[in-house]
Amino acid sequence: MKFDITFVAVAKKKSPSTFLIKLKRIVLGLIVANVLFIVLTKWINTPITTVMIGSIIKGNGLTREYISYEEMGRNAKLAVVCSEDQLFPDHNGFDMDAIKKAVKYNNDPKHKKILGASTISQQTAKNVFLWNGRNWFRKGLEVYHTFMIELIWGKKRILETYLNVAEMGKGIFGIQAASQFYFKKDAKKLTKSEAAWIAAILPNPAVRSVENPSSSLVKKHKWILKQMNNLDDDEETMKLINDITNK
Repeated sequence: MKFDITFVAVAKKKSPSTFLIKLKRIVLGLIVANVLFIVLTKWINTPITTVMIGSIIKGNGLTREYISYEEMGRNAKLAVVCSEDQLFPDHNGFDMDAIKKAVKYNNDPKHKKILGASTISQQTAKNVFLWNGRNWFRKGLEVYHTFMIELIWGKKRILETYLNVAEMGKGIFGIQAASQFYFKKDAKKLTKSEAAWIAAILPNPAVRSVENPSSSLVKKHKWILKQMNNLDDDEETMKLINDITNK
């Protein structure tokens, strides 16, 4: 009598602990890669950002020219600080008073427009590492990246990067490209008034126009010029603008 015996290999099920170990390794790898990228971009400009890619996809193109902090000139740096974040030299990346005011304002149903409270540091973190959007997940990543660039980059590098990657018109990125487009000159040669015009469109460069300014934009321009004169004698602001002990 013959017996046919068939052996069936049964695959072992991966234990939950093995899956978790692999997941932890992947997460750790992503975190390490992210930190290394942040450290690297302290000295090397990012080749392209998601915001720039979005501009190309929308058909607005990409005009950009990275320049050094020294080549940006005094007026461009001062105008942007006055317009976007006057406490930039002093805070740790977040303006808590502005955040509280924005939360209170936005929670009031009478207000239809959303009031922002992002600092230059937060905007830089968003532009370099993230994407446009208002969901809480992206905001959480923005908080993390803001903390990291404040820790690793420092104020000078943050402002330099912001002035190189911020959108300053449809498809126009950075102060040098904007200066050439609007005033046919290098950023370093911008007058106070010219720098204030570029800074005035920053909150919404796709809508606001230097060439055909609305009455509200004209008011904003005058306000920025006034603030530039007020901050001319602010010690901390001038240290940053003139690159004294800032790294």
